[in-house]
Formats: sequence, structure tokens, C-alpha cells
Amino acid sequence: MNKYRKFVGIFLCIELILIVISNVLFFIMAHINEPEIRRTQETTGTIYKVIYTQTDHKTLILMNVGMGIMFLLSVFLVMYIGKKILKPFHRMMSLTEELAKGNLSVPIKAEKSKFFGRFLWGMDMLRDNLESSREKELELQKEKKTLILSLAHDLKTPLSAIRLYNKALSENLYDTPEKRAQVYAGIDKNVTEMEEYVTKIMAASREEFLNLTVEMGEVYLSSVMEYINAYYTDKLSNLHTAFEVESYLDCLLCGDSNRLIEVLQNIMENALKYGDGKYITISFSTEEDCCLITVKNSGCTLKEDELPHLFASFYRGSNVGNAKGSGLGLYICRQLMHMMDGEIFAEIKENEFFATVVIHKV
Repeated sequence: MNKYRKFVGIFLCIELILIVISNVLFFIMAHINEPEIRRTQETTGTIYKVIYTQTDHKTLILMNVGMGIMFLLSVFLVMYIGKKILKPFHRMMSLTEELAKGNLSVPIKAEKSKFFGRFLWGMDMLRDNLESSREKELELQKEKKTLILSLAHDLKTPLSAIRLYNKALSENLYDTPEKRAQVYAGIDKNVTEMEEYVTKIMAASREEFLNLTVEMGEVYLSSVMEYINAYYTDKLSNLHTAFEVESYLDCLLCGDSNRLIEVLQNIMENALKYGDGKYITISFSTEEDCCLITVKNSGCTLKEDELPHLFASFYRGSNVGNAKGSGLGLYICRQLMHMMDGEIFAEIKENEFFATVVIHKV
């Protein structure tokens, strides 16, 4: 902002200087001929009829009025730009710096600006989501530590018992077959307990850890597809990937608009990441009271026996290559579709991958 103020000050000073210079030049040009007439009269001695005319200042006045209006418009324009564009932009710069530092408690003042109002609203939503995600992550870490401490404490008991049994056997304290059988039974019992704890750990790791939520409502299929089409048309064009959204009959769907878009975006990103980039097609069909949205991409190298595992958490197929990922994308898609009382499934046909989303119509 300081640089902008300096620039504005220099600009207005230059404009004032130009106005002054133009007035001086006008006066010089208006009176330059009068001294020449008098000089000629004095040197030659010839009598001339000299007519003196008064200089017309109307042109000068009009010129100054025009320049004044231009100056005032310039002042208004720079003030408007500073207040409506640069000042909110300066606040956004400081906001992004604070968010980058991890300071998510910075309040964002709402702006009724047609330039940045909606953007600031979106930034505030992003800040809230980041803050909520961080709180959930901290809570999850706390629960994880509590679980680990609890299981570590529970595992100590059977481990200690097995260690004691092992020591007794190594020192031949049980000299009869009956006593040794009791020891073996005790070891087996403690091993069974440990297996149960391990099973609990595995079950806990597979439980819903993302805390996904949906807001059920009604959404038109056209509004979802218009967003997807607008988002991917230019993107795929730049990648030289043919993209087609087939015709469909608009209908009212039952679900969360944002979550449905998230599911379709996830499928589209997978199609881009793991396909050969030749083409992606979105088609539609209807079965009973459900709408089926199918995303098809070319160049599928996934094996059919991997299909049942695609929607498991942290699973990555054999076709991932060097592509980065967590193995959670399709898992999240299935969880979201189940929460919307829908479904998602995948098929492979002739080196083409089909991912179909099933969602109920209203």
C-alpha cells in the first residue's frame, strides 16, 4: 500500500504540472504576435492601421475545466482502486501469510465487494474447514495415543505370563507331563488373548477415521454436471484428452451436492492419473428410482481380480506405477455414497475402466 500511495502521489503531481505547463504555453501562444506588430511599426516609420483585439479566454477556460474534470476523475479513480481493490487485496495477502504460518484463528472480515466478497467468504470457509480438520486431527491423535497406551498395558499381562512360563520350562520346574500340559495350556490361553488384542488394533485401524459428514438435500443433476463439465473441459483440453459428457435427462437427486461433486471429481482424477489419457466419457442411465452416472476412461491396466479390493482403505492397485497417492480416494467415495444411501462400483471391459455412481432420485 505504501508503494501505491507513492505512485498515486507522483501521478497526481505530474498531472498538475502538465496542467500548469499547458496554461503557460497557451498564454505564450496567445500574445506572441502583438509585440511583432509594434516592432514593425517602429523600425520602418510607415504608418499602419493597427487593430487591437482582446484575447479570447473562453478556450483557456474550457481547457482548464476539462483538465480539472480529468484531474478529479483521476483522483476518484485512484481512490476507488485503492479502497475497493488494493485494500482488500492487501488484507488477503496478510491472511494467506497467517494461514501459511498455521494461524487459523485469524478472523476474516466480510466484504460487500463485487470483486472479492465471494472470494473472502470462500477463504473464511476454508479457514473454518482447516481449523475443524486440525481439531479433529488432534483429537484423533489423542485417541490414538490413548488406544496405544491402553493396548500396551493390556498386552503386558499375557506377555509377562508367557515369560514366566518360558522361564519355568527352561529351568525344568515342571517335572511331570500333567504340569507341563497345564503350562502349555496357559501359554496358549495368553497367546489367544494377544491375538484378540491384535485383532482389536486391526479393527480400530479400519474404522471410520476420516469423520466424514454429509448434508442431505435435493440437487439437480444438471447443476452437478455443469460444474464437472466446466471444471474439466479446459483442463483435459490442455492435456489433449478427449472429454465427452453424453446427453442426459435432468432430474432431482437426493444427496449432498458438494459431496456428490467430490465423488465425481475423485473418479475423474483417478481416470486421469491411471488411464492412458486418450479419452474420458461420462454417460448416464436410469434403473428403477436411481440415476447411474458412469465415468469411462481408456487405457486400463488393472487386473480384474483386484476390483473387489479397490474400495478398501489404503489399497493401491498394481497399475499405480510411480503415481503418488494414499489409497483412500475410492474408499472415501464409497463411504460418502453409502452415507447418501447410494453406491459405487467398478468394472473393466476391453482395457476400459468404468466407475459407476448410483444415487437415488427424489
